[in-house]
Amino acid sequence: MAIKLYPLGIQTFERIRKEDRLYIDKTEYIYRMTHSDSVYCFLSRPRRFGKSLLVTTLKSYFEGKKDLFKGLAIEKLEKEWTEYPVLHFDMSGGKHMEKEQLERYLCFIIEENEHKYGIVNSGLSDPNVRLNALINSIYAKTGKQIVVLIDEYDAPMLDVAHEDKQLDILRNIMRNFYSPLKKCESLLRFVFLTGITKFSQVSIFSELNNIKNISMDEEYAGICGITEDEMLAQMSEDIDMLAKTQDLTREATVAKLKEYYDGYHFSKVSPDIFNPYSLLNCFADKNFGAYWFSSGTPTYLINMLNKFDVQPATIAPTEALSSAFDAPTEKMTSITPLLYQSGYVTIKDYDKDTQLYTLDIPNKEIRVGLFNSLLPNYVNGTQAQQGGVTITKMASLIRRRDMDGALQLLQDYFETLPYCNVTNYEGHYQQMLYIIFTLLTGFVVDVEVHTPKGIVDMVLLTNTDLYLLELKLNKSAQAAMRQINLKNYHRRFALSGKPITKVGINFDSTKGNIEDWIIE
Repeated sequence: MAIKLYPLGIQTFERIRKEDRLYIDKTEYIYRMTHSDSVYCFLSRPRRFGKSLLVTTLKSYFEGKKDLFKGLAIEKLEKEWTEYPVLHFDMSGGKHMEKEQLERYLCFIIEENEHKYGIVNSGLSDPNVRLNALINSIYAKTGKQIVVLIDEYDAPMLDVAHEDKQLDILRNIMRNFYSPLKKCESLLRFVFLTGITKFSQVSIFSELNNIKNISMDEEYAGICGITEDEMLAQMSEDIDMLAKTQDLTREATVAKLKEYYDGYHFSKVSPDIFNPYSLLNCFADKNFGAYWFSSGTPTYLINMLNKFDVQPATIAPTEALSSAFDAPTEKMTSITPLLYQSGYVTIKDYDKDTQLYTLDIPNKEIRVGLFNSLLPNYVNGTQAQQGGVTITKMASLIRRRDMDGALQLLQDYFETLPYCNVTNYEGHYQQMLYIIFTLLTGFVVDVEVHTPKGIVDMVLLTNTDLYLLELKLNKSAQAAMRQINLKNYHRRFALSGKPITKVGINFDSTKGNIEDWIIE
């Protein structure tokens, strides 16, 4: 079977099917969802995870376009194929807007749907009043209940989530816009909303008390993204082509795909899910790249990390109760819900006894991309790119067991940085080193590691060695090494089976650089 064209940049189900492009069949989920007891459904997934494609698939289904579903699971499940009027609102066009701009945009997308159904606007200007009139007019004209599909409902609010005043203004506009969905309940066949986050006091969550949030339901865990089974079954030839190009075995190629793009879980019990955007781009380019992260800078996430004063080392792994996932974005007491909803951490384990979820960064692409984004917070942004080059060279030296050379390279790099990042806070340097060592591809790094007699500042694990790093500020490398020896930190790791190397590092705050180091 020939490899089909990839739907890169295409999020419309009808176009994908008509152009015979690759489509991973999710229609069984659609049948299950549209034949449940819930009229209102909400799904949260990270960006570029297939939410828009899911919405347009629902649109084609409710418009009764049976021919598009030939050969798919729903073809055998659906017997009636009833056609309904569909209102499709894409809120992604409402980003980065002030109050008046957003109101005009809402009127614009309503007008598009008015033209579609031949409804004449009778001078109504308020978006919520106009939407209410549109729903009633379509019902009166067709005699059929209406389907409402809202893609990226939270897009207008996401980039101002860290700005309380602006968020209140935009949230009120969106609350008013969504309010007819409650009032017109009897006229609606199905309402489906997608987004990344959950905001409180928006009518879809505060007024629609019967909305079904399927985001963490086990039966819908694989509704977006590509599961490992789907990849192996429907993209087998793609894997072989990639393996040939990369000069890898099939098994090694699958392992590398999992390392880079797999690892997502959206419920207690979930299949392994790959990032679809990265996976398809990887197959198209026949190369392993950071496609998802490079497709958009997570500005809102960086802003929220700064707002909550989150230290990079505390991002993951972490534990959370189920209530944390349901916390409204603007009322969060920790960054955990946003990190999860945005796809930067995912569920790795669930303990039934304690009902605790263990969350961690999904894969290599996210780990490298996230910490690269955080690096400019610790070094001058114009020097961050050169920092990436330095880190790559450091990794090579450490693999050759040349920690002295790696630290010399890092010292030389710090020498090029302006003094704007100088601080007398030792934790600043610890977090900066944590980011840098985390970006050393293929290594494992942890901070504040407890031992029987104290806490090791940092532990670095490579394929061959284990390094214990103790940091001091405005003291001496000798002082750092004395603490390692006095506390016998190395005994905590005696059973690691790897040679242990002790590293004492001293920073000079007046220079913002490493002053000296000792390696034993």
